Amino acid sequence: MTLEYEELLKKAKEQLPSLSKESSRFEVPKVTGHIQGNKTVISNILQIAGVIRRNLEHILKFLLRELATPGEIRGDLLVLGTKVPSARINDKIKKYVDDYVLCKTCGKPDTKLEKEGDFLYLVCQACGAKKLVKA
Repeated sequence: MTLEYEELLKKAKEQLPSLSKESSRFEVPKVTGHIQGNKTVISNILQIAGVIRRNLEHILKFLLRELATPGEIRGDLLVLGTKVPSARINDKIKKYVDDYVLCKTCGKPDTKLEKEGDFLYLVCQACGAKKLVKA
């Protein structure tokens, strides 16, 4: 009887799908771009905005304030008015994601920003949490 059980258990384990090595389903792409004269050109800002599902204008406002540099969107490029290392831009995007994308309660990226009066809230669609964030 136990031999039959062991065989069935072994057969069931063989049919299980292999475990994924990926620890998180949410990964923000690193910035790609180049230095052009005194300016920094980021070519994948639209891709980043799409992955984190946030308004490009909100991301731009945050980045320009955090990097203390002028900048603008030209087509699908972000052009910063000074030379900025990509590592520094990636750090600021990570800070943006931590502040305005990831839920403080469950850690999931399934959130949206809602404005109520003068306040901006991060509302999680996974767990229902609602947290006040900096406007």
